[in-house]
Amino acid sequence: MGFLTYLINGLSLGSVYAIIALGYTMVYGIAKMLNFAHGDVIMIGSYLVFIGMSNIGGEQTGVMQVVKVVVCLAVSMIICAILGMVIEKVAYKPLRKATNLAVLITAIGVSYFLQNIALLIFGSNAVSFTSIISWQGISLAGGALKITGNAIVTIIVCIIIMVALMLFVQHTKPGQAMRAVSEDRDAAVLMGINVNATISLTFIIGSGLAAIAGALLCSSYPALTPYTGSMPGIKAFTAAVFGGIGSIPGALIGGLLLGIIEILAKAYISSQLADAIVFAVLIIVLLVKPTGILGKQIKEKV
Repeated sequence: MGFLTYLINGLSLGSVYAIIALGYTMVYGIAKMLNFAHGDVIMIGSYLVFIGMSNIGGEQTGVMQVVKVVVCLAVSMIICAILGMVIEKVAYKPLRKATNLAVLITAIGVSYFLQNIALLIFGSNAVSFTSIISWQGISLAGGALKITGNAIVTIIVCIIIMVALMLFVQHTKPGQAMRAVSEDRDAAVLMGINVNATISLTFIIGSGLAAIAGALLCSSYPALTPYTGSMPGIKAFTAAVFGGIGSIPGALIGGLLLGIIEILAKAYISSQLADAIVFAVLIIVLLVKPTGILGKQIKEKV
């Protein structure tokens, strides 16, 4: 039963990576930029949920607890979405025709700015995050296999988000505009699509989802600091590349595989070497398939 427990925990962690990876893969797929400040938006969202859960309505149970969680998540998502839009307008929009190095330097600057703002407001000491999931989970095989409520809810939420996002992209006008801008920005302009608004919407969606990912991550790993989003952000970017950056299903596959590999590496090899193993697997995959598992080979036009 130990392996099944590790597998479920890996799927839970991978689900969080997959949700975070959506922010990277959508922005890159549409704006052709890498938003390395995305991990810090996760951190901001986690603090917002922490403040809400700690200060709104005291201790709640049952339906009222669910309402409290929904309200805290909704407020966090809205604020993070606005933050994502501001970051895009102020930091990234002027750099759309700039070099990748300029974009990278700007992203690092935005990341440090958000971290230092959080340090000034919340301090450097870790706070204990109050889990948004009070359900204890289920036990199977006479108690030999216990699946936590955090793991079950995280996996379900990831599936719902992925399905909803795929339906949004495939069957709504804003989603079709995203696909058009991703395929050919100049042609999208000729078709009357507002490219600026489409790119902003992409940042808004990715940043809103980052708030959910942060709350789910901190519910399982409750130590929250201004640096909480850094490593999960890097790993989620790795998951996006692993699955094929620019592909929404690729973000799901990459995130789940990354989470499983990390948990199994910690359990059976070494917790200290787990991160190195994760990145080593990424290197091997990219050597075999440089575009990632579901990535498409881009043909240059002559």
